[in-house]
Amino acid sequence: MSLHDELTDVQHCLDDLVRTVARLERSIARLRETDRATDPLARDDVITIAEAPYDSSLWTDADDEGLGVPGRHAP
Repeated sequence: MSLHDELTDVQHCLDDLVRTVARLERSIARLRETDRATDPLARDDVITIAEAPYDSSLWTDADDEGLGVPGRHAP
């Protein structure tokens, strides 16, 4: 195989690679559009968080991070 033939083969491989990458980019773009259309949080809507304090009864059985539950001791 001559150098010219090898360079031609390499060029064909690079062309195939470029086409494949372009096809993948289009597929990823379509997937992202589909995800945005079906994911309600992907919209640019603003979510307002209330300023009122949380109900403390929600946290009565919760562990303090790294400290454990009050009244329980480590083994």
